[in-house]
Formats: sequence, C-alpha cells, structure tokens
Amino acid sequence: MPAGPTFSHVYLIVMENKGYGSIVGNSNAPYINSLIADYGLATNYSGVAHPSEPNYLALFSGSTQGIADDANHDFAGQNLADQLEARGKTWKVFAQNVPLDCFTGATANNGEDGTGTYARKHEPAISFTDISTSPSRCGNITDFTHFDPAAADFEFIAPNLCNDMHDCSVATGDAFLRDFVPTILNSPAWQQGGVLFIIWDEGEGPFSSNHVPTLVISKAVPQGYQSDAAYDHYSLLRTIEDAWGLGCLNNACTANNLNEFFH
Repeated sequence: MPAGPTFSHVYLIVMENKGYGSIVGNSNAPYINSLIADYGLATNYSGVAHPSEPNYLALFSGSTQGIADDANHDFAGQNLADQLEARGKTWKVFAQNVPLDCFTGATANNGEDGTGTYARKHEPAISFTDISTSPSRCGNITDFTHFDPAAADFEFIAPNLCNDMHDCSVATGDAFLRDFVPTILNSPAWQQGGVLFIIWDEGEGPFSSNHVPTLVISKAVPQGYQSDAAYDHYSLLRTIEDAWGLGCLNNACTANNLNEFFH
C-alpha cells in the first residue's frame, strides 16, 4: 500500500442511508458535489452490512461485533478510542442532540444544540463498555454546542436523524453540511495537515447495493481526484490506523487503505 501522511487531525462525518447514485451528480446536493469537484471521491466504496449499526461498529472497531440489528448492545472489545489513547492521541464524539453525562439510551429528542433526534445506533463509542462505564472517557461524547475542530486529534461527528439524511431529504443533509463543514475547513486544525472524511453508512434499503459515496477532503488531495479501487469501512479505519501507527483492529488488519488520495 502507498505510504501515507501523518494527519494532524482526522474528522469523520457519517451520513445515512444513501447510495452512490443518490448523491453523486444529484442537483439536490450542490454543496456535496462542490466538495467532490474540489477534493477526492472514492467511487467504488461500500458499506459492510445492513442495517446501520454494524457499519458504525465496523468503522470504530474493525468488526460488526456479530450483530445485524440496530438494538442497544454493550461490547467488551477493543476499539479505536483505545488505540488512540494508547498512542497519546485524543478523541471526541460530537453527536447532535445527545444528552450529556454518558447517556446510554436508544434515542433522545432536542437539546441545547437544537431540535432533532439522536440515535445511539449511529454513535458507536457508547456501545463499548470500557467507554460507557468510565465517566472520564464517555465524557468525550458530547453534543454540537461543544463542537470545536481543535478539541481532539480524532473527531467523530454524528448529525441527528434529519441532518444525516436518515429521516429527511438529500437537500436537507446537503444544507446541513454546507453550514457545518466550513467550520472545519476554515480551522487551522484542518488546514495544517488535517483530513475530513464524509461517508454514508449504507445504501438505501436492506437489500440494496451497499455502494456509497466517500469524500476525502484534505489539502493533500489533488483537486477532483477520484479512485475506482475497491474500499470499504474497514479501509477507512485502516487509513486512520496507519497514519498514526495505531496497529490494526480485526477486519481492518486485512483491509487496504486510502493512501493513494494523498500526494
């Protein structure tokens, strides 16, 4: 695999339930498509499961943890947060509308950061018991009122069920990203060696193709760069792990990385 950069910061925004053809070239997603024109796009990237939750677990632990549903689960396995802390890296989860103080419920409505619905199935960190049972660690899971591009080395960003396109339209999600993403791109944390990944967890419907768009947004990515190499959520985790020398978790150990995007 090609040698890759050592990112200063990594931002991961996970959107919901839209296949590649629903986003790329869609006139209802002008902002997203402007990012595709300016940065990088993986054109042959796939989710690894249906429904949503196993995809999030794959991104955060290199495994679906053997589940095929969206229920509340608690796992004892190792995860990306463990890897980051072991290397002296910091992490934060920003989940829109999540109640503070280590909330473990399935859903929650509204909050200091506005109206909307938080879903635990879209926030993988709380499903690992070495995080959920540690007040100091699950204190890293917070809402959008606390969002700061410089808050941590790795930032996982989960919009609410409307803004992530789960319950609302492509146009609504595009408008959310248009308002939110510039806060990252205008920050020194991103401009000085950072990378933003915008991905979709899975395609539409339980029997759909899992071909989803994945945007790679970094100053190191040539303008308009596209790759048709086969990638999936394990590849994305592997990219982060390799960049920071974290080792590898589960299925990420045999995955390819996305280092070709960084020149």
